[in-house]
Amino acid sequence: MTDSSALDPEDRKIVTLARSARARNGVPEGAAVRDETGRTYVAGTVGLASLRLSALRTAVAMAVASGARSLEAAAVVSDAEEVPAEDLAAVADLGGAQTPVLLAGADGTVRLTLSAG
Repeated sequence: MTDSSALDPEDRKIVTLARSARARNGVPEGAAVRDETGRTYVAGTVGLASLRLSALRTAVAMAVASGARSLEAAAVVSDAEEVPAEDLAAVADLGGAQTPVLLAGADGTVRLTLSAG
């Protein structure tokens, strides 16, 4: 586990944003990504009858739709023990295989940091 206060301030910011999205919307996951310009995109799980997206894939889609060309980092807040391969693939598609992905629990403690690829 990683003490979130030991994170880079920009990484701590996306963990906090992801945690807030999860809590505010009452969804299973919250996610945030940071693009190459420092802009952030925040999302929660989408669970419609006709559309199901994880929070991380939704955040990546929001970045793409807003014109982001690359990602610097991603964070997801979830009770899950791992980040699904589909989520990592979405981050890698936009940010590259070395883009860091932070997985944090509901309390904001980062449990895992991995590369998207």
